[in-house]
Amino acid sequence: MRRVLLPVLMLALALTGCDSVGSTGDKGYISGNGQVVQFPAADRDAPVEARGTDLDGKPLDLADLRGQVVVVNVWGSWCGPCQAEAADLVEVADDPEVDAGFVGVNVGDSSVDDAQAFVRAHDVPFPTFWDPKGQVLLAFPVALLRTTPTTLVLDAQGRIAAQISGPLPSAQTLRDVITDAGEA
Repeated sequence: MRRVLLPVLMLALALTGCDSVGSTGDKGYISGNGQVVQFPAADRDAPVEARGTDLDGKPLDLADLRGQVVVVNVWGSWCGPCQAEAADLVEVADDPEVDAGFVGVNVGDSSVDDAQAFVRAHDVPFPTFWDPKGQVLLAFPVALLRTTPTTLVLDAQGRIAAQISGPLPSAQTLRDVITDAGEA
């Protein structure tokens, strides 16, 4: 079943991803516009179990971050809105007042070198899953990953507490979502 879902998921991300415009006219899809959706604690599903390797080939496992709120950002170096939101992500990740872990999921890049260049260019301080085949993305509900970028905020138990579809509206929006996820 997962082998069937993988091509569908990758196609969906390719078709709907990386556009800062709210609608694409007659192309048949809508891209993310930074809308925030929060999920009440009682409605959250099981913890996300995602593991793989980072951009340097080292093991990376979301379970290692349990016990704290975690921000998961799905991005690609080829994605203009991903580049535009990088400064806000880095600002929040570097803020000592923010009590959260951060991890990226790189999708759609043809080489790890492209992804590593993006991380260096934007001074990204957190690890990123290298996910060229979409295996890590399979750990997340497909319905929440309709566009690139997408940012998911997990509660301390590893459950999805919020989704931001498209580029982050602001660093403060992300701070507020993190705070809300930590209070639930």
